[in-house]
Amino acid sequence: MGELTGKVAFITGAARGQGRAHAVKLAAEGADIIALDLCAQIDSVPYPLATPEDLAATVKLVEDAGARIVAHQADVRDRDAVKAVVRDGTAKLGGRLDIVIANAGIAPMAASDAWQDVIDVNLTGVYNTIDVAMKPMIKFGNGGSIVLTSSVAGLIGLGAPMAGSVGYAAAKHGIVGIMRVYANFLAPYRIRVNSVHPSAVNTPMIDNEFTRSWLDGMAQQSEGGPDMGNALPVSALEPEDIANAAFWLVSDAARYVTGITLPVDAGYINKR
Repeated sequence: MGELTGKVAFITGAARGQGRAHAVKLAAEGADIIALDLCAQIDSVPYPLATPEDLAATVKLVEDAGARIVAHQADVRDRDAVKAVVRDGTAKLGGRLDIVIANAGIAPMAASDAWQDVIDVNLTGVYNTIDVAMKPMIKFGNGGSIVLTSSVAGLIGLGAPMAGSVGYAAAKHGIVGIMRVYANFLAPYRIRVNSVHPSAVNTPMIDNEFTRSWLDGMAQQSEGGPDMGNALPVSALEPEDIANAAFWLVSDAARYVTGITLPVDAGYINKR
């Protein structure tokens, strides 16, 4: 029996990368999973987004870990669609919801036409996720934990003067405001809300031609200026590193931890 046995977790952006790592980690600890991912392309995003095949792979990994999973293709920008996924998942998985990881996001950093898309996905999508999920959590009365995926770019002025990059930083900073509001609002219901702030993570969102080119440009701009590297001698974290931190936040080990911004960044912010 895992620490999360009997609990249900709702994870957005679950088809690959950090979302998949969250799903597999929580499943291994006993939680059943409600998984959501767009599994389609957004025009302003210059790298390939997740596919239905990616989501199917997550389903298999969760089932292999011994957990149940209800997976849907849906868009976090569409509040009604998110609501339908939560309703279906909770109905099929025992009528409860204990954990939410609002992870869905895009990083069209070098795009000149991505402001609205990145705000809509990375900020409005997080708001939609919490606004929809908190209602059944309150109704079911079991307390719980919500984790929002931000970034080191949500704590410092990291970026470049391109719409995608500025929008990304603005959205990730905005997540902190959302987190703090809901941490206060939901505390009487024993629902904790925190945000995690990774530096670069080895996922398809980072490991692609377009994002690598943007990162190379940022590194060149910083020559003779601030060091853009992590403090620890690692260039990128693994998705499992972020999943382990999120697991701690949703576990009883962090039962009195709420309203915090948790960097999981190999010391990146400490060097700034």
